[in-house]
Amino acid sequence: MYKVAICDDEQQQRELVKDMLIALSVKTNLNFDIEMFSSGEELAAYYENHNPSFHILILDVEMNGINGIQTARKIRSLKNVDEQIIFLTSYPEYMLESFDVVTYQYLIKPVAPHIFEEKIVKLHQYFQAQDPKFIVIKSAYEEVILKHHDIIAIEAAKSLTIKNKLHFVTRNQTYESKGIISNYASALKDFHFLQIHRSIIINLLHVKKFAGGKVFMSNGMELPIGRSKIKEVKDTYTKFMVTEMS
Repeated sequence: MYKVAICDDEQQQRELVKDMLIALSVKTNLNFDIEMFSSGEELAAYYENHNPSFHILILDVEMNGINGIQTARKIRSLKNVDEQIIFLTSYPEYMLESFDVVTYQYLIKPVAPHIFEEKIVKLHQYFQAQDPKFIVIKSAYEEVILKHHDIIAIEAAKSLTIKNKLHFVTRNQTYESKGIISNYASALKDFHFLQIHRSIIINLLHVKKFAGGKVFMSNGMELPIGRSKIKEVKDTYTKFMVTEMS
């Protein structure tokens, strides 16, 4: 599922874009979690408050207050670089200015639904090609796309009814899925993830400190380190910190 932000100061335009996304979802297996914002200030404040980031930002260029390009600059300045930005505008002269914020697409209004759908499908293909930055898990009845840096930990959960149940803990919620935790440890070891226990993988980016055989994470979680892994975990984290500082 893709998290999408639609930002336009005209409600009719916001609803139009939302309807096109819903229509595309009906035609394909793509799913969208859509949030709408009535101003650039509102969307920028969302990011400043450290809320979960979006995969796709669909921004009107001409808005009261800060315009779409200024909004995108603000979001990029907060170190949000993975969002793919689509600008909608009636004025093509803004196109060159939009390149400063690394724009995926610049579409002239009114946008024909089939053109819009074509661009979103191509964007989906782009995300699939960027696998190292994302992980796709099956949660309940849908696929969820998680950014690596949003994942705090992956835990094997005990369950009498579900075999190989896993919890993917992110900054704002926990997703249930199924899988072999050692397979995820192998697949993610080159992306700052480390298995610290037979049933726990952590993201080193979210480590706050180690103490008493535990690791303390950015969301307050206290996770046990397997006794046989204490030295490996501390050595790996030390190397990680040295690399980050350099």
